[in-house]
Amino acid sequence: MHSLASPRSIFNAATPAPRQRSCAPAVRCIATASASRSYKITVLPGDGIGPEIMSVALDVMRSIGSQEGISFHFTTKLVGGAAIDAAGTPLPEETLVACKDSDAVLLAAIGGYKWDNNEPHLRPERGLLGLRAGLGVFANLRPATVFSQLVESSTLKREVAEGVDVMVVRELTGGIYFGEPKGFGTNKNGDRTGFNTEVYSATEIDRIARVGFETARKRTGKLCSVDKANVLEASQFWRERVIEIAKEYPDVELSHMYVDNAAMQLIRNPKQFDTIVTNNIFGDILSDEASMLTGSIGMLPSASIGQSGPGLFEPVHGSAPDIAGQNKANPLAQILSVAMLLKYGLGEKKAAERIEAAVLATLDRGFRTGDIVSEGKTLVGCKQMGEEVMRALQAPVAAGL
Repeated sequence: MHSLASPRSIFNAATPAPRQRSCAPAVRCIATASASRSYKITVLPGDGIGPEIMSVALDVMRSIGSQEGISFHFTTKLVGGAAIDAAGTPLPEETLVACKDSDAVLLAAIGGYKWDNNEPHLRPERGLLGLRAGLGVFANLRPATVFSQLVESSTLKREVAEGVDVMVVRELTGGIYFGEPKGFGTNKNGDRTGFNTEVYSATEIDRIARVGFETARKRTGKLCSVDKANVLEASQFWRERVIEIAKEYPDVELSHMYVDNAAMQLIRNPKQFDTIVTNNIFGDILSDEASMLTGSIGMLPSASIGQSGPGLFEPVHGSAPDIAGQNKANPLAQILSVAMLLKYGLGEKKAAERIEAAVLATLDRGFRTGDIVSEGKTLVGCKQMGEEVMRALQAPVAAGL
């Protein structure tokens, strides 16, 4: 069986967590498991396919908890469109309070066509931005790994896609999504305008750069910083600070690339990349592009981390409202997000690795949801895919391993 925890994978990267602090500044270390092995988890199903994939993931989480002697106390709260409908805001105060009071936060997906025409402050995405800012999770780690079982699902040629293993480290709480001033106005010609501000402080750049360097150090020691320093002052400052922080990591090979070239190179020759560090908006775009190298965005988890407090763990994909409630969603990214939560949020490494192994075993047995199905494989729905992962989880227990 192939191991998800390959030397270059997210599962060996410097994905920090709250319980132990001995790493470089602004980088939390892997959590140490609680002596009581009892944890408070805030669950945010969100919108669209969110409740479906979350239900499957929680079944897996309960199963591994039972097998490994771990107790989970789940608190379910509203966020996104569901929160707008029920409470008139995309991020109710009680949701943020519950998240801050937990050991880790598990999010599914938010958004949908229903709320597309809402006022800006009543968009589901505002809830996610507020959640990230409220938890102080400034670093988002998104892996794009082409599993050998799914190489044929990639739209790229086998020789291009096979062996791809890229980590995108995205700054999450600054830049153009949060910068001020922003809004709507009128220019000197009387035309209406919309404007946003791309702004970063040295502190914000330095801390995400350190996460990038720490992550690269745990992988192959290569870090590519992506910016647009040829035309943007904010990017010129970004590059200046990254070069300065690089002095702390002489063992890591640093390179720089403009974002437009990086987008092209991810398709042309993705294996040239190991770890990428970049700003909020570039990271948003490039990580989604990188995810499609794997064949489906439905396979990829992510972790959002800060200097203290609970981490936020969620699949990379969106809410897919067009297939919501139809049992078609791929729950594997949500399940793998549980594995990341266990390993890096709670320090439960063994439980996490068993989930990773169960996912790979399920793929080895040929089960596929519609987004990754290919000739000769067994098409299953969201619920059955979860059941097959559960079956794989229970197999080693039944064998007495």
